[in-house]
Amino acid sequence: MNGVNFFGIRHLSPAGGFYLRKFLSEKRPELVILEAPSDLEDTISDIIRLETRPPFAILGYTQSVPVRTILYPFAEYSPEYQAIKWCSENGVQLRFMDLPTETFLALSDKMIREAEQDSQTSEKPAEQKPDVYELLAEKSGDDSHETFWERTLEHCADAEAYHEGANLFGKNIRALTENDSYEEEETALREIYMRSVIRNAVRSGVSPEKIVVVTGSYHVEGLKTWEADESLPEFPKLPSLHTLMPYSYYRLSTRSGYGAGNKAPAYYELIWKGLCRNDRFYAANAYLSKIAENMRSNGSAASSAQVIEALRLARSLAQLHGGDIPTLSDIRDAAVTCLGEGSFSAISAALADTEIGTAIGEIPEGVSRTSIQDDFYRQLKELKLEKYRSVVAQDLALDLRENLRASSERSAFLDLERSYFLHKLRVLGLDFARLAPSRQENATWAEYWQVQWTTECEIVLVESALKGDTVELAAAFQLKENVEGQEDISVIAKAIEDSFCCGMSGAASYALSALQAAAADNIPFKEIAKTMFSLSNVISYGDIRKADCSAVEPILKQLYYRACLIMSSCCVCNDDAAKEIAAAINMINSVELAHDILETEDWVKALMEVSTRDDLNTTLSGLCTAILLERSVMSNDQLKTEVSRRLSKGVPAELGAGWFEGLAMKNRSGLIARLSLWESLDSYLCELDDEEFKRALVFLRRAFADFSSGEKDSIAENLGEIWGSNGDEVSEVLNAVLDEASQETIDELSGYNFDF
Repeated sequence: MNGVNFFGIRHLSPAGGFYLRKFLSEKRPELVILEAPSDLEDTISDIIRLETRPPFAILGYTQSVPVRTILYPFAEYSPEYQAIKWCSENGVQLRFMDLPTETFLALSDKMIREAEQDSQTSEKPAEQKPDVYELLAEKSGDDSHETFWERTLEHCADAEAYHEGANLFGKNIRALTENDSYEEEETALREIYMRSVIRNAVRSGVSPEKIVVVTGSYHVEGLKTWEADESLPEFPKLPSLHTLMPYSYYRLSTRSGYGAGNKAPAYYELIWKGLCRNDRFYAANAYLSKIAENMRSNGSAASSAQVIEALRLARSLAQLHGGDIPTLSDIRDAAVTCLGEGSFSAISAALADTEIGTAIGEIPEGVSRTSIQDDFYRQLKELKLEKYRSVVAQDLALDLRENLRASSERSAFLDLERSYFLHKLRVLGLDFARLAPSRQENATWAEYWQVQWTTECEIVLVESALKGDTVELAAAFQLKENVEGQEDISVIAKAIEDSFCCGMSGAASYALSALQAAAADNIPFKEIAKTMFSLSNVISYGDIRKADCSAVEPILKQLYYRACLIMSSCCVCNDDAAKEIAAAINMINSVELAHDILETEDWVKALMEVSTRDDLNTTLSGLCTAILLERSVMSNDQLKTEVSRRLSKGVPAELGAGWFEGLAMKNRSGLIARLSLWESLDSYLCELDDEEFKRALVFLRRAFADFSSGEKDSIAENLGEIWGSNGDEVSEVLNAVLDEASQETIDELSGYNFDF
């Protein structure tokens, strides 16, 4: 019976793309109607440009918050992409027929909101239905439904077999997945709309026989009733925009969580190339050759004989499964057996590279539909960072100092401009570059980044279009948003630090005002420390970043004096709280050492008070004593007095050992060199009875837990000198005893009542 020609496909099917072209060439239609959102037809002219290189995607996104997005990705072998190319090459009219993106986004928003409501009201999770694709794999005897699809349809010998097989596959899957409420609702809406597009095309004068409808095989049966008159319902809508963007093979894979993808995009490209070469075994040959090549390049042995043997094994495995051409599962098993010698881990890296690949697409300059995308790619080019737009992680070291050998001011400060740019992206949440720890202590001019491109970067970039037309404007908006309504001064200070790191000192004015207002209130000691640390970074990096920090210094002084005044009262706390207070004390100490604008005497006075008072947490008293020693403020006589007072028979064991734990937090080399300290500790422990010793042991073990082996050997030498023994022998005996008894002692003490 003559009528509209339907060609069912599967997304990302190389055989679908190849045989669809043959089908179109045979039918010579006047109109091709493609399952794709109807409002995306304006992207066709950019898709067919020579500069556009798959993989790429069309991203639809809402114009309001929260931003909802929807992606339509394409690979070289996507049937939809090949249909677009064939129509362009043959001058045939092409029309998209699916719901517009604004409706898809509205449906997605509705589903998300309903799911959130259900999660709040439902007492027990909904019953999980068996997955039809898992059942299919189980019935077929294959390891997955994808293997079944590949063996049955990707390796079809001709277009007719694929055409009939895909339509039948979709018909059966459709019958097995009925009564899924959400899927059924969305499918019904989509098919009503798509049928209306077909109907309107025929009414416009195109003969049904001259129309080819390219749709997912699942929808073929639902669209065959296009002739029936039906009224269109009112479709929900969310105002939206769309843009063309590069994509990657990793994001096309199901491993990334993309439900409509396949397990091995790079391998499927090999199937496509084999079909184009009329070589049905090309994919298997190329796959195994690439595995061997990858292994050799990484220093592993892989001979041609192993490749040949693996190919023979793959073909034998295919025949055992009733096929002729090996599937990915067959080839992988053969590779593990023959090239990996039975070890999957031996070739796992080569498998990932060969199956998924690192390909990333390209789109022509100026095609981006948002100004912030245009600005991003322009800066990427100007700052010579284009080579880092790769799915492979790369290290980037920046020297923020002026390059005196550069020919222009722009190139002289290239790394500084790069730093500004990358920090702006970090503020926006764009995971393109991650700041790594500095490899050079006190090198304020050096920054180290790890750079890697992901598809999420483009999505976040598009979402940031609601914040500003350029990267800088969007970052300024985000910085202001981070501060608004914020009561935590350390968060406000971090926004100030971010502003200076971004080279946007003007954007810090709002945060500085907010910080000055918040600083007038009562602030926890640990928040003061975090805030001071952020402001200290601003001042320390001010010169190298060409920033005016004059407005920051008074706030730092104000917080510093407040910290000195309240520190002792904050040290009245338990051991859990003492950990945070200790971190804050160390932070403030490092800030004071870094800046001459802060009066050292005030800090030393506060440290001395905590060090000598008996009513404070002893661990913190010990830490302050260690800092005073490190600063050469406390003399040996003062230390000896403090040690004899803290480590004496009358002091509870846990208090004495806790004080020593705090003392050991700083300047260990200096402590180890003080023989008198170890003499006092030895005398103190010898005076304890068994019960007191057990109590002290817990704290002392904690104090020495992160000492290095070299430091422990030095302590053993001190003890050897005190006991009149050989230091090496003492170290050996102590380590042997500790190794043997440590777990036994801890087990014994685990139920011990410390009367806390």
